[in-house]
Amino acid sequence: QVQLVESGGGLVQPGGSLRLSCVASGNIFRINAMGWYRQAPGKQRELVATITSGGSTNHVDSVKGRFTISRDNAKSAVYLQMNSLKPEDTAVYYCNADIRNIYGYTGQYWGQGTQVTVSS
Repeated sequence: QVQLVESGGGLVQPGGSLRLSCVASGNIFRINAMGWYRQAPGKQRELVATITSGGSTNHVDSVKGRFTISRDNAKSAVYLQMNSLKPEDTAVYYCNADIRNIYGYTGQYWGQGTQVTVSS
């Protein structure tokens, strides 16, 4: 079984920073692309950023220049550094990973989500 566990969410004032972490564990053979998504109340889940196993990144326009995705392959971890946070960044943030397990199955896995609230 494969699990993704996120941490690092919380309450922050506008203009502040947070760093989200997500660690994968279990019967992992290889982790391919990893990413962060978010879902605000009453809205659909949306992509925030992705990173390939080789380190190539993609950030959606609304977070470019403010958020940075990174990963540590040795720790099976992905991170999201969020700076200059805005109230519209308030959402539950989900970690996602494309993982091949030791039995040869490749699938998409999700974390449980971590709440980020930007408010004064």
